[in-house]
Amino acid sequence: MDVMSVEVVDDRDRHRYVARVDGADAGFLAYQLADNVAISLIHTQVDPAYEGHGVGSALARFALDDARRRSWAVRVLCPFVSSWLERHPDYDDLSIRR
Repeated sequence: MDVMSVEVVDDRDRHRYVARVDGADAGFLAYQLADNVAISLIHTQVDPAYEGHGVGSALARFALDDARRRSWAVRVLCPFVSSWLERHPDYDDLSIRR
């Protein structure tokens, strides 16, 4: 698997983290905030041209790092993020509900 250089930004107006590769939108992770103390990670979508290149992982990591930085509880509704968390015990310190 070839891992691409992925930039992730928070598009707060659209409630999603957006992944970009070479300036092109490659995918997103939709979320919902609850009173600025919790985040629900709802759905990850990666453009087929970028699947298998680390875009989804970059989105999951960015979202969880953002939650950790802000001390937010995390509710995982997205199957991709749930599966990703099972392989990354370094996020066990977060308050995560599935």
